[in-house]
Amino acid sequence: MIKKFFGDKKFYKMVLAVAIPIIVQNGISNFVNMLDNIMVGQVGTEQMSGVSIVNQLMFVFNLALFGAVSGPGIFTAQYVGQKNNEGVRYTIRFKLIMSVVLSVLGVSIFMLFKDNLIMMFLHDNNEGLDLTRTLGYAKEYLMAMLFGLFPFAITCSYASTLRESGETNVPMVAGLIAVGVNLVFNYILIFGHFGAPKLGVVGAAVATVISRFVELFIVVFWTHKHKERAAFAVGLYKGFHIPGQLSKKIIITGFPLFINEFFWSLGMSMVTQCYSMRGLEVIAAFNISNTIVNLFNVVLISMGSVVAIIIGQQLGSGDTEAVVDTDRKLITLGVLSSALLGIILIIMAPLFPRFYNTTDSIRNLSVELMRVAAIFMPVGSYLNCAYFTIRSGGKTFITFLFDSAYLWVICWPIAFVLSRYTGMTIIPMYITILSLDFIKVVIGAILLKKRIWIKSLVA
Repeated sequence: MIKKFFGDKKFYKMVLAVAIPIIVQNGISNFVNMLDNIMVGQVGTEQMSGVSIVNQLMFVFNLALFGAVSGPGIFTAQYVGQKNNEGVRYTIRFKLIMSVVLSVLGVSIFMLFKDNLIMMFLHDNNEGLDLTRTLGYAKEYLMAMLFGLFPFAITCSYASTLRESGETNVPMVAGLIAVGVNLVFNYILIFGHFGAPKLGVVGAAVATVISRFVELFIVVFWTHKHKERAAFAVGLYKGFHIPGQLSKKIIITGFPLFINEFFWSLGMSMVTQCYSMRGLEVIAAFNISNTIVNLFNVVLISMGSVVAIIIGQQLGSGDTEAVVDTDRKLITLGVLSSALLGIILIIMAPLFPRFYNTTDSIRNLSVELMRVAAIFMPVGSYLNCAYFTIRSGGKTFITFLFDSAYLWVICWPIAFVLSRYTGMTIIPMYITILSLDFIKVVIGAILLKKRIWIKSLVA
């Protein structure tokens, strides 16, 4: 019985070949993000909170972009399984068009509504923190960050296609170099070292933008320089043709996925907005907590991509029982890995807030938030793997119901009521909202068992 959940040496060798580059890239990226966050946190609580709020808004854009490239990516993975380079070429063209459109929309919305969007998260609970200064820092940071939206979007189109084609090392190396550039320029521009101006939060944004252009250059240059390994790059920009029938299939399959990612990220931001009703200290504590939790969630996040790539390719080859067996073992690996990392985080949580220039109350609250999040990490891992499994077969409307609809119909209304009509403090509120995921676990298990996700889209 236990063999159903664990693979042999050959299985784990295959999984690690796909997973390690993604985990390394995500891990180092999150580690550098943590160092960036600590640097901003050294400047002051208002600066740290302003950056945190803007990053929450950017989170919505990033996830919408992820959804936009993931729809065509389902087809890309299955075309790779068929060794159909022309099909891969069509899908990356679709991704590039969506990336440009979303970048223009994102910049326009952020510029027009920046004050209203930021003010949603600013609430005074008599903590002695300056909301006006926080708003000012957030606006400065946001306006500089807008220059990085376009290169980030194009990079996502190329990098996702390379990963789906099995070239996971290239996006990893590009990402590592980019985070290194980001870290160096953060150190120089935030604090004004080596004769550079001391720019504070604006310096953090400028460093991020520079790193995104560097990553874009590396990924695009490598792709078009190594056409024998990235065959889809041959003639990629000749006519930029996409067959109408394929475009229709991608839109029908992918649009629910895009809507899901957009509304899920928006819903998560609205839940965070509910948490922010408890004051700016909560925003600051969540900023510290989420930064550290993201570092420990690296396996959880990466396993989603691993499931999408491996299961997508196997669905393209058509072996149903092998797909089910592989998926079960991938989910087991993801859950157990997250449980182990959760235990480590519970033990290490008090160490991280010491690096931030903030109050003891914010530090202590961040430790509590980290430990709560650590307990729920295995649950999040199962749901993440279940989501990507269902998505791999093109069941994007079901993933929309499973993810976004559940968040907006169940989680957000409860968070809204608790934050505005009760005196519940932030920790019990946080535990209550996270506990709702157990309902999703049951739903996910039923969907996986019914095998409704087993479908080849490119047969």
